[in-house]
Amino acid sequence: MKNLILIRHSKSSWEIPIKDVDRPLSRRGIGDAHLISSKITEYLPKSFVVWSSYAKRAKETAVILSQNLNIPLDTIIFKQDLYTFDAEDLEEEIKKCENNFDNLILFGHNDAITKFVNKFGNLFIKNVPTSGVVSLQFNTNDWKQLKKGKTLKTIFPSQFKNERQLNPKPIH
Repeated sequence: MKNLILIRHSKSSWEIPIKDVDRPLSRRGIGDAHLISSKITEYLPKSFVVWSSYAKRAKETAVILSQNLNIPLDTIIFKQDLYTFDAEDLEEEIKKCENNFDNLILFGHNDAITKFVNKFGNLFIKNVPTSGVVSLQFNTNDWKQLKKGKTLKTIFPSQFKNERQLNPKPIH
């Protein structure tokens, strides 16, 4: 079995005119990342590899979750090729995962994530929101042989809207 946990980066800030790849998280995005990290602990496998887009907003999301979940920062692999909005490119990158890893946690971007989960999961999701988490399971032992799998869990910030932090902790 292969398990994939896709996490869309948290809400980014549009306050200053900078390149898309350099956009940081907004205050709400920081709060949502903290909120989601508190909700996914029980759904994480015991061992996993963590990949993230190298875009600033994805990196910041990965850092917040890793700090809150006690994942060593130096174990996160930041990949330029995950800075993609295309589901086929995302699929190609996921299929490069080494088979000695049964569990992959990946921080990325939309449209790629929503299209990927709808192609490979068994639950239609109109849009994976920022900070959204989708857990998929595949009945294969080879990442290169991914076929339709099962959507195990979705965790979206809107499910916990009454718990959102008004003054989120800063990113360290």
